[in-house]
Amino acid sequence: MTTTPKTTGSTPPESRVSRRGLLGAAGAAAAGAGALMSQQEAVAASPMLWTRPERSGMPPVSGLHLQFGADAAREVVVSWRTPVPVRRPRVMFGTPAHGMGTEVTARTTSYQDAKSQQRIYVQHARLSRLRPGTGYVYAAVHDGATPEAGSFLTGPSGRAPFTFTSFGDQGTPTVGKLNGPKPPKITEKLTYLNDNLGSPYANDVTTAVERVAPLFHLINGDLCYADLSEDRLRTWSDWFDMTSRSSRFRPWMPAAGNHENELGNGPIGFAAYQAYFSLPGNGGDAETQGLWYAFTVGSVRVVSLANDDVAYQDAGNTYVRGYSGGAQRRWLEAELARARADRDLDWIVVVMHQVVVSTADHPGNGADLGIRQEWLPLFDTYGVDLVVCGHEHHYERSHPIRGREPNDTMTPTPAATRTDLVDTTEGTVHMVIGGGGTSVPSMDVLFDTPRCNVITSVGTTGANGHKTPVYVTEAAPWSAVRDRVNPYGFAAFCVDPGTEPGGLTTMSVTYYAVTGLYGRIEPVDTFTLRRTRGDGEGMR
Repeated sequence: MTTTPKTTGSTPPESRVSRRGLLGAAGAAAAGAGALMSQQEAVAASPMLWTRPERSGMPPVSGLHLQFGADAAREVVVSWRTPVPVRRPRVMFGTPAHGMGTEVTARTTSYQDAKSQQRIYVQHARLSRLRPGTGYVYAAVHDGATPEAGSFLTGPSGRAPFTFTSFGDQGTPTVGKLNGPKPPKITEKLTYLNDNLGSPYANDVTTAVERVAPLFHLINGDLCYADLSEDRLRTWSDWFDMTSRSSRFRPWMPAAGNHENELGNGPIGFAAYQAYFSLPGNGGDAETQGLWYAFTVGSVRVVSLANDDVAYQDAGNTYVRGYSGGAQRRWLEAELARARADRDLDWIVVVMHQVVVSTADHPGNGADLGIRQEWLPLFDTYGVDLVVCGHEHHYERSHPIRGREPNDTMTPTPAATRTDLVDTTEGTVHMVIGGGGTSVPSMDVLFDTPRCNVITSVGTTGANGHKTPVYVTEAAPWSAVRDRVNPYGFAAFCVDPGTEPGGLTTMSVTYYAVTGLYGRIEPVDTFTLRRTRGDGEGMR
């Protein structure tokens, strides 16, 4: 459901913002070699803009986060949430050199959580006609609230170097137990347990991403595990408060995982996810908007998929396999065909949650035959370079795979076995990056000799309320590198477009283990992907 709060009455004097005030505040932001001003400096520079009206009673700007539009060089969406409707949600933005002289009205979406019956409102301000490769400063505000500031860099136009990062399966750091009597006026039961599979490392991994400071971040599904939580809204709130330290400065682009499926929240359970994020369109109906989408950054086309549509495994609040009626697969084929035919694009990167390769034994999830059946042939046909996933809570990667063995599990065939340098024109590299912070890592249940449990179907509903998976165990000739030591980490990808038409472009990859407070990181796996650029004669 989409609602737009109606503005009534006159604008309170303390909410009126002059262009001079905006430019003055932005001038402060430009000081110090373009550094973003502190909140205190902003207050001093322009009280009219930055001082919150006293006793307004309105909620603050919370969970500030960014998303790219379909063209990362031209469009960014600024989003935040509130527990009640607010008046005049808006974003003021501009470059440090020229000031925040542009104001954009935010669109409000909302959903009512089926468990708590509470409604949440999310404001989305779409900043368009931006300049490629340009730094912007912005402030999000609604009447009665203190503006919250952030900054971002738009994507390049055409071939240019940049870095992005990726992990999945995060959760929140809310753990512990409170003993003793309840304080006065507190009616809820004060025994705090983590019921959403989080750990303190969820916070550390967010901090670690900021050490790399990528242009954008891919989060490979299972963002906060709100579907498992007694208090879904608090879990989402905790997650956005934690990740906003990064996502207000660089877009976090998600893929929908099985734990984004919440019972009663929309026809297929993804209403919360769809309300919190404003993502590029997919041409489908309202029920599937944001569940699959694509965007372009420089010479890279990123395609985000929703695996629950094709996976056999029953791992969400409801079993929704086949919900798109084939629409996602048709969209995917058309999207991949366009991307591979575009001479301005070199790389196709897919982000999704569930996996087609895994060497985790039980109680790990294993690979899913449904994804192999529906999507691997398309990845082969259109030469997808890289697939990043979560779902399994460890790190591993495959050799480049192309084609399949003639067996019932469709075992992927390795096209090459070199692990330091991979030519992706030979096959697709799959990376499982599921150590974003969850409290149940799976690196300690990897097969000693690489093997793979493949879910080939589901049986009757078990005691846990889910359909029982049917497994077949296969050899894993595609297995290249596994981390059996570190439970948490993320990958960084540095794109080098090269210089010669029809020459080589590379993507240098480092998987970092996150090993402690303040986002301490250690490189664990480094390798390079390469392919021929698409702008040469006969390349397409």
